[in-house]
Amino acid sequence: MNGDAGHDQAEEADSKQDGSADADPAEDANEQEVIVIQDTGFTVKVQAPGTEPFDLQVSPQEMVQEIHQVLMDREDTCHRTCFSLQLDGNVLDNFAELKSIEGLQEGSLLKVVEEPYTVREARIHVRHIRDLLKSLDPSDAYNGVDCNSLSFLSVFTDGDLGDTGKRKKKGNELEQIDCTPPEHILPGSKERPLVPLQPQNKDWKAGDDRFFLDFFMTSTTYNFNPKPANPSFLSHSLVELLSQISAAFKKNFTALQKKRVQRHPFERIATPFQVYSWTAPQIDHAMDCVRAEDAYTSRLGYEEHIPGQTRDWNEELQTTRELSRKNLPERLLRERAIFKVHSDFAAAATRGAMAVIDGNVMAINPGEETRMQMFIWNNIFFSLGFDVRDHYRELGGDAAAHAAPTNDLNGVRAYSAVDVEGLYTLGTVVVDYRGYRVTAQSIIPGILEREQEQSVIYGSIDFGKTVVSHPKYLELLEKTSRPLKVQRHAVLNEKDNAVELCSSVECKGIIGNDGRHYILDLLRTFPPDLNFLPVEGEEIAPESQKLGYPRQHRHRLACLRQELIEAFVEHRYLLFMKMAALQLMQQKANKDKNAALHDTSTADAESESKPPALEASEKVSDGTPTSPTSSESTLTPDDTETTTASENSAPEKQEAPADPKSEVPTANTNGTHEPSAAEKQNGGCDSPLEGKEADENIPGLAQAKELAESLAAEDGSGIDPKSREVVLNACKAVGSISNTSFDIRFNPDIFSPGVRFPDDSTDDIQKQKQLLKDAAVFLVSCQIPSFVKDCLDHSSLPMDGATMTEALHQRGINVRYLGTVLEFVDNMPAKAQLEHIYRIGISELITRCAKHIFKTYLQGVELSALSAAVSHFLNCLLSSFPDAVAHLPADELVSRRKNRKRRNRVPGGGDNTAWASLTPSELWKNITSEAQSYYHFNLQCESVDQAVEKYGLQKITLLREISIKTGIQILIKEYNFDSRHKPAFTEEDILNIFPVVKHVNPKASDAFHFFQSGQAKVQQGFLKEGCELINEALNLFNNVYGAMHVEICACLRLLARLNYIMGDHPEALSNQQKAVLMSERVLGIEHPNTIQEYMHLALYCFANGQLSTALKLLYRARYLMLVVGGEDHPEMALLDSNIGLVLHGVMEYDLSLRFLENALAINSKYHGPRSLKVALSHHLVARVYESKAEFRSALQHEKEGYTIYKNQVGEAHEKTKESSEYLKYLTQQAVALQRTMNEIYKNGSNASIMPLKFTAPSMASVLEQLNIINGIIFIPLSQKDLENLKAEVQRRQLMQDSGKIEEQQGGQLELDDKLPVDD
Repeated sequence: MNGDAGHDQAEEADSKQDGSADADPAEDANEQEVIVIQDTGFTVKVQAPGTEPFDLQVSPQEMVQEIHQVLMDREDTCHRTCFSLQLDGNVLDNFAELKSIEGLQEGSLLKVVEEPYTVREARIHVRHIRDLLKSLDPSDAYNGVDCNSLSFLSVFTDGDLGDTGKRKKKGNELEQIDCTPPEHILPGSKERPLVPLQPQNKDWKAGDDRFFLDFFMTSTTYNFNPKPANPSFLSHSLVELLSQISAAFKKNFTALQKKRVQRHPFERIATPFQVYSWTAPQIDHAMDCVRAEDAYTSRLGYEEHIPGQTRDWNEELQTTRELSRKNLPERLLRERAIFKVHSDFAAAATRGAMAVIDGNVMAINPGEETRMQMFIWNNIFFSLGFDVRDHYRELGGDAAAHAAPTNDLNGVRAYSAVDVEGLYTLGTVVVDYRGYRVTAQSIIPGILEREQEQSVIYGSIDFGKTVVSHPKYLELLEKTSRPLKVQRHAVLNEKDNAVELCSSVECKGIIGNDGRHYILDLLRTFPPDLNFLPVEGEEIAPESQKLGYPRQHRHRLACLRQELIEAFVEHRYLLFMKMAALQLMQQKANKDKNAALHDTSTADAESESKPPALEASEKVSDGTPTSPTSSESTLTPDDTETTTASENSAPEKQEAPADPKSEVPTANTNGTHEPSAAEKQNGGCDSPLEGKEADENIPGLAQAKELAESLAAEDGSGIDPKSREVVLNACKAVGSISNTSFDIRFNPDIFSPGVRFPDDSTDDIQKQKQLLKDAAVFLVSCQIPSFVKDCLDHSSLPMDGATMTEALHQRGINVRYLGTVLEFVDNMPAKAQLEHIYRIGISELITRCAKHIFKTYLQGVELSALSAAVSHFLNCLLSSFPDAVAHLPADELVSRRKNRKRRNRVPGGGDNTAWASLTPSELWKNITSEAQSYYHFNLQCESVDQAVEKYGLQKITLLREISIKTGIQILIKEYNFDSRHKPAFTEEDILNIFPVVKHVNPKASDAFHFFQSGQAKVQQGFLKEGCELINEALNLFNNVYGAMHVEICACLRLLARLNYIMGDHPEALSNQQKAVLMSERVLGIEHPNTIQEYMHLALYCFANGQLSTALKLLYRARYLMLVVGGEDHPEMALLDSNIGLVLHGVMEYDLSLRFLENALAINSKYHGPRSLKVALSHHLVARVYESKAEFRSALQHEKEGYTIYKNQVGEAHEKTKESSEYLKYLTQQAVALQRTMNEIYKNGSNASIMPLKFTAPSMASVLEQLNIINGIIFIPLSQKDLENLKAEVQRRQLMQDSGKIEEQQGGQLELDDKLPVDD
């Protein structure tokens, strides 16, 4: 909007601080408050021409610019763009901070003064007016433009969740609620319509004013008469002018602005990265003059900046990294700048990549064949993912060239997260669009002028034939060596001299003309995956061989994920500790036999160990890096590891005889244990490390820890040789690279073709090879089973392909292992309880194979035939119509002849009509062979209908998955997939193809730290402190990310839950509403996370007495779940229990039963018939039968529940007692009913009937059950309970204040100053 902000590099840092013009001003105002707590805000008066002065709350760190933003968004001043703010007649500088302005204080009056227009200001003005008129129009969101995205929550809440959340209808609203769900939502319905995915929003019809503006602009364009009209209208603002000319415009504009201001700000703030929608309605195309003008005024294809003034991306990306980070305000400023530049860069790179593939950009080497061309646009360098000049010939050709960019991006992510001062990476974005992979990179200053050979001063440009090194690079990379687990090693160059490296050979170091040290080509940052890299003469472990590894892969660049490396090292650390402990125990036993003399010496050795705080930090540095790593690197291996056979049989010995006399300072070790656990869970894993707790009680473990630490701390002089030997043995056993402390690192060059190592390092290389083999085995024998175990006990609940991929990645399992995972699930005894995982896995496998085929299919398609080709492919993939025929555009054959002559066609080229000959049976043959060759999985289906039949898939789910993976956008309407007479899709159904974009996600490290501490507090039961920490985290997140971000969404959800538990229902409702809106906008309207947010919101609505809204939200969630994954999923049981309970509450008993009985069936299937969840389901069903006075059925269900409770938790448990009480009550009711019935039979109409108590359930009892099934532990039902809770919290606080808390807060303050940023 406000052009000067983002594009004036002179004010680089300042302009970053203004949060870029798009951030919501109101949000900005709150955001700033957290930075320097002591600077409080103050109020100024603002007066605009023709309006009353109004008060505005500002804070001293804001810039004048931000007041401009607020005014451009306010209803009464939004139509002004060209104005200055004046204080006592002096014009204020836009980029001045408020605190630096003399005389500005509480109550000052700022005047808005209209300024004369320049051509640029006039353009900005017209564009701003257009944006105001379009503010309710969703077409930008459908078209994936300007970071707009869809949100439908308001359709279901009818604006019902007012500011207070307390707006209730008069009287008892039970009577008027219509609870009947649409037919397709009912349990058992086979219909899966697509249209309800995007319900119509009634506000979106107000598009007439924009046409008026267009009409006004176009009609004057065709016969433009520059003379002033008579009578002449003169106005500083276009809106005021139009309002004078046309009464209709005035009326509509006012109504539109009222609606715009009523909408929740989260519905209109831009998201940081573009979210695309895979469906869209048919929108009549309206001419948009402002956009049309954009296309012509700009020299750069379509660049929104002033022609000729492009941004120097590299300079911006690197300068923001160099900002100071000594204290919290500086770090926030730095992270905010980094995040902002990254999201701008990702947007520009995406547009550039599309322009390149669409043929809108000239190549820098136009003479070469198309696939070898490279492009520069807007200071970004673009290259295509093909193997040009046989660079990757040894490694797998085009397949390797396609995999390299994503590997490289993972490397860039890793190095950016470690964030070492002085080491620079390139801005990198990987874009898949229309079958091509484009890598976009920022440009190193001066690189284009020199040859690559001269500029590379570290690493190798020919995969290790020639290698060079550089002391400065070694020094910088050494700092990344521990966190990234990269071992410093020597390789031989072409003259057989040893060269030191601290990265893989491909990693190149180039010093730019700006004097910065850049590293690029980070595709081998992580070690190779030997399961997919057969090496002559190397055997891998038998566990892997049993599963058919090593397997031939498409390319030789398969590497392990960072999460796997972290989990592996963590696992080895536990092993190391156990082994040391066992040896110490044995030594101790021997000592006790020998003499009591030695005891004193070990006691001394122990007392030399350091104070607890140091110990913890040591331990962390030994285990995992403290640097905030990528969001997924959370994994903490759980108990399953001890089962691996490959680990030198130490675990079996671990039941060594416990030694009653071992003086173990337990308090000490347990005390130090917690911080390290928090550090290791770097990524928001909720559960504490289970494996860890189990190990705490191995005798001697504490001594082992102390010993390891004291060895690491000193040079080992004060420690007896026996103990040193213990550590030496343990180090050897786990493959540590050091003999005195635990330290595992990998050499990424092992098994790289063409890399040679010096002779003197042979032992070391052997060790490294062994480590790699162990890591590969660890993946198949530990991580895959523990992933499946997580799915079995429902601690991991993937709902669709994306969430499943994420769950696999969190465990460090690459998706190429999908076939192995599926086979593992298939061979489980509890296979039935994993049916949902198997089904999601199969559909992921099928759609990924289809995506691979689609990629090459699209490369041969001309732009004019794109929609025909895509619809034909979807018909072959999903339609039951056996002979799908492609519709060739009529002029296709004509243009083919011409095209032969044109070199610069589409990268890749090929025969333009080959795509039309694809048939369904051929496509499915290709899919099964792709599944076999890529995933080594045997898919048994020859057509889509067989796949659906055999694996229980849904066509609509397959359509959603393939569309999201390939970027297809289709028309939203009902598709008849099953017709055998005509194909499901025509070319009109394909609306768009979007890019699929991968980029770096910069993190807000301080905010994340607060968030985690908050989570930890909540888990310990300190809700209030947890709440404060999470609020603080929310503030910091807003500061770094602006208002919209996935992590803010998680923050809001947790806050809402805490508000709810602490009894503040309206606040819970307000926070959860924000979480839902944000999830819809940032993740997508039917993302599994959005579905869960809808469920939480429904619960809080119910608690606020908004029953009909709660039902609408639950129905929406159920519909989305049916589309995303179908009915057969454990999460559906929870959803149906919620729906059933609410329906029970509004006395819709028959409907309620349908949902509750479905929930019971799903729970029994996925949790086993003896699970407590099933018992609860039985109880809920029984309650509804009781309300219907069908006591026999009620008794039957409650008996089932009672039996489960009795067997699982015993007779004495309160649950069992409650159930038994309820059974008695039901029996009495049944007997009473029977008596009454007998009476009626006997005496006919004149019987004296005792009135029976038919109880409609109270809202409180329904809410109580809702809380139980949603896992909410504490329910304040009455004011008294609330008081008790508060008292309890205070009591705990007092207890804490005396001891632990002070310590904690002392720690907290220190942490603020020295958070591990670049450890």
